[in-house]
Amino acid sequence: MNQELLGKLLTEVREGKVEVDQALQRLKDFGTKDLGYATIDTHRELRTGYPEIIFGQGKTADQVAGIIEFMLTRENNILATRTNEAVFLKVQKICPEAVFNPLASTITIRKKEISTPPTFISIITAGTSDLPVAEEAAVTAEIFGNRVERVVDVGVAGIHRLYGKLSIIRQARVNIVVAGMEGALPSIVGGLVDKPVIAVPTSVGYGANFGGLSALLGMLTSCASGISVVNIDNGFGAGFLASMINRL
Repeated sequence: MNQELLGKLLTEVREGKVEVDQALQRLKDFGTKDLGYATIDTHRELRTGYPEIIFGQGKTADQVAGIIEFMLTRENNILATRTNEAVFLKVQKICPEAVFNPLASTITIRKKEISTPPTFISIITAGTSDLPVAEEAAVTAEIFGNRVERVVDVGVAGIHRLYGKLSIIRQARVNIVVAGMEGALPSIVGGLVDKPVIAVPTSVGYGANFGGLSALLGMLTSCASGISVVNIDNGFGAGFLASMINRL
């Protein structure tokens, strides 16, 4: 339940349109809902402005479907990350409107429209191999009501490709930059724009990339100002933070 719905319920009780017992029934699972294998935080949107997100990795298809089945009783949009087609087929049986993005490995269900700010988020990838992480960030930002502009495959091996996209990048309210290998692209973008840059290291790279560690350390030690860094392959975290900035 979000602030708008809670306010509406309290107003209806005050005006006598809803009995106290009915209101209590609606608030029965106000704080949490225990499913046995998961305890859903139903209070999160009221506290933070965003509902709980389902992290699918490590969960069975039945568990993800069970969580979504309960969340469908609420009025929130639903996002599940790190899923797969088998999980989606299970979810689709209880919600035919569910959408699976195979590139981002996400499942989304839109139950309400969210007003879109006039500003937008740009998501920039160093290479095509970084697209899965970038798309997870994009889906996350979009389900929270943001416009996203994608700029792909403009890494430092051919940096002239980036300059042709600067007009888009400089108009964005916040830029997400996704890169593997040595992770240099966020430093370059950070030196060219006057907006926040959220750097996302990916595990893309050869052996000395150490599964994304070299990119992570390169981004953390960047000399460009205005850069924040999320964890390796954490497209969701970048999309969530960018949404918070874009909607301030």
